[in-house]
Amino acid sequence: MTNAMLRLLIADGNDRDGRAKREAAIGSTTSQAFAAVVGDLAPEAACTLLNPADAGAGLEAGLDAYDGLVLTGSTLRLAEGGPAVERQLDLMRGALEAGLPVFGSCWGMQVAAAVAGGEVGKNPRGPEYGFARRLAATGAGAAHPLLAGRGHAWDAPAIHLDAVLSAPPGACVLAANAVLDVQAIEIRYGRGLFWGTQYHPETDFDELAALLRLSAEEVVTAGLAADHGAVGTYADDIAELTDDDGPARRHRAWRLGIGADVLEAGQRRREIGNFLRALAARRGHEG
Repeated sequence: MTNAMLRLLIADGNDRDGRAKREAAIGSTTSQAFAAVVGDLAPEAACTLLNPADAGAGLEAGLDAYDGLVLTGSTLRLAEGGPAVERQLDLMRGALEAGLPVFGSCWGMQVAAAVAGGEVGKNPRGPEYGFARRLAATGAGAAHPLLAGRGHAWDAPAIHLDAVLSAPPGACVLAANAVLDVQAIEIRYGRGLFWGTQYHPETDFDELAALLRLSAEEVVTAGLAADHGAVGTYADDIAELTDDDGPARRHRAWRLGIGADVLEAGQRRREIGNFLRALAARRGHEG
């Protein structure tokens, strides 16, 4: 992707404890992993990492020093409240009011929806652990640049208990599936524009497998697996999808019921690439 030195602020949705658990399990924080994906898609982009859940985690430069903001996933829940949550609501509100384009997945989308007046809570139709299945664009989403290059239906990595249950006033719902009516969204708030997904286009297979193992108790409680061992077996199958393309990988993909929309990194990361392209076009226009 060609861009004129995009300046991207990547905010980690986790608090200090959440970051430590993730780093111990995966070897990187959520913001570090997201920055690596951005580096693959837009090598010339400059990423600044921020931990907004932490007290005193201020920016050396103001928000106007950046072309866009990303808010990642998190183990936090809006319903639990507290300073770590309020600081991220404040960051999102400030960014959108300042006119900064924002992308968020999972937690990031929930925070944006809450700021703009939507309803966020535990999904009454149940959680998604592993993959969000049979996602489909709405009428508006089919023509929206966030979903450019998506087919009529697709699957994507997903891990969530909470979700956006009611879109904010004036928001445009872009994708849904049988589990959730709001899987992708555009929100206009203040002078800003938010694009986001409930699923995780940034998440690679080894990362998804590790997150499933960390969530094993929740997966079993949700009735999706008989026990922790079953979650581990499923996670192992997903982790092994990172192997070079060959018969064994194709066999695992068939057993897991996933296709090119998940297997091919460029297609799996489609929404992030589309957001970065929109940022680059906006920056070029303003320049």
